[in-house]
Amino acid sequence: MALRRTCLAAAVLLALPAVPAAALPPGDAQRGQAIYERCQACHSLARNRSGPRHCGLLGREAASVAGFSYSRALRESGIVWTAASLDRFLANPFKAVPGTRMGYAGVKDPQERADLIAFLAAAGPCPE
Repeated sequence: MALRRTCLAAAVLLALPAVPAAALPPGDAQRGQAIYERCQACHSLARNRSGPRHCGLLGREAASVAGFSYSRALRESGIVWTAASLDRFLANPFKAVPGTRMGYAGVKDPQERADLIAFLAAAGPCPE
């Protein structure tokens, strides 16, 4: 199972647009899983909570999960979640999307953001 998840993460990360090395260090999905525990107060991989679900996040247009009520700012942002756009948003959601309702100041450490993004990539698509 771990090998399958690692292979899936590698495949997803290879499919993402290139990001300059200085902008996003290599991430570790296992460390990212521990960091994701902070997100679980509002988010889940598989279902909407007070925040939208995160399965299938990378490659998805922002504010596109059916049945979730997003802020106008996020609906109009035009963001597609890539490693780079997610890195910018996670660093400071209020600066990246002024008017967002995400009530979290952000993940300040670049390595933690990279690890979290690697975990989200490894999570893969939402089950049908």
